[in-house]
Amino acid sequence: MRIFLMLMVCYLGFSVVTLSQTPADPKATKKTTRLFQNLKIISQTGFMVGHQDDQAYGVGWKAQSGRSDILETAGSYPAVHGWDIGKRLIYDFNIDTVDFDNMVRWIKQAYLRGGINTISWHLDNLTTGGNSWDKTSSVKDILPGGSKHMLFRQELDLLALMLNQLKLGFSKIPVIFRPWHEHNGGWFWWGKGNCTEEEYIALFRFTVEYLRDQKHIHHVLYAFSPDRSQWRLDATAKENYFYGYPGDDYVDIIGIDNYGDVGRKGGPDSPEIQRQRFITSLKLLTEIAREKDKVAALTETGLEGVAQPRWFTEVILNPILENDEEIDIAWVLLWRNANTTHHYAPYSGHSSVPDFQLFEQDPATLFEKDLRNPYKRNKALK
Repeated sequence: MRIFLMLMVCYLGFSVVTLSQTPADPKATKKTTRLFQNLKIISQTGFMVGHQDDQAYGVGWKAQSGRSDILETAGSYPAVHGWDIGKRLIYDFNIDTVDFDNMVRWIKQAYLRGGINTISWHLDNLTTGGNSWDKTSSVKDILPGGSKHMLFRQELDLLALMLNQLKLGFSKIPVIFRPWHEHNGGWFWWGKGNCTEEEYIALFRFTVEYLRDQKHIHHVLYAFSPDRSQWRLDATAKENYFYGYPGDDYVDIIGIDNYGDVGRKGGPDSPEIQRQRFITSLKLLTEIAREKDKVAALTETGLEGVAQPRWFTEVILNPILENDEEIDIAWVLLWRNANTTHHYAPYSGHSSVPDFQLFEQDPATLFEKDLRNPYKRNKALK
């Protein structure tokens, strides 16, 4: 059914998404609105493949013009390009030593090719000066009235400045912003146990309101992405997903980060149990997105080292295809390729390359070359 619908959309150019469906920001730019609508079309017909820092570095190389491990193995750049603006924007480079000026340039290049950009934020702990994993309580300090609130506003000012640099001529480049991710875990200073749920919601809302209402940023879609490992897939699953949810007026993307259900070794769960949990989590994500008229996405995932040669088809693709009526996700973002042990996409010579090429050839997977300007009406698919 999914493949039939995708072919009909491509051939006839019709959309199952009405133009009345708009982002959470009522002043979103026309291109941002079109992107939101095309993400919904894509989620109903297939899913895009994304990769973190794809143009910035790969296994054995860094900042080489035109290079990409995905391009060199699949014949196309990924459809979704993931970036991160941590540590702090007062520095020249981010948490993974990606130069911010280069990041802006690569975002523009991806946009010009028809790709989509998403940005996460591993902000340093502004109370202590430590990194994101410094769990010292900080959220209360950076909220209005807190001792570090003005410092936080300065960070948001710098973020707004960077977002405003994302333009060609007078046209702003739409991006997906994913702040304060995996908040239902306790490993970040904004995470569960390091702040209250009320403080987290206030943080998320203030971030959106400051960018949208004070800095007049209207070319951003906002993603909410808890970590799957921190909630049970039982009768309480939907309720637990909404821990820290800031509200429909602040969210466009209903996401999850999921590494625990996709083949990670060392845990107590068998591959079949992981597979069923993976399927169940995506069904739940889809159900929530449909109910709220949002877009569902697997905002982070991957198997470190891609230790299973057929991981892409057997662990990711087949479960989605086998449950296509109940799973609608717009993209799957693979984490970064740092070196030969810490990587989540294949690189030239890796044992998973043949499977990744089969993955790319399936009609349900969309890479950058398969998109046709997702910023215009009904042009998202090949």
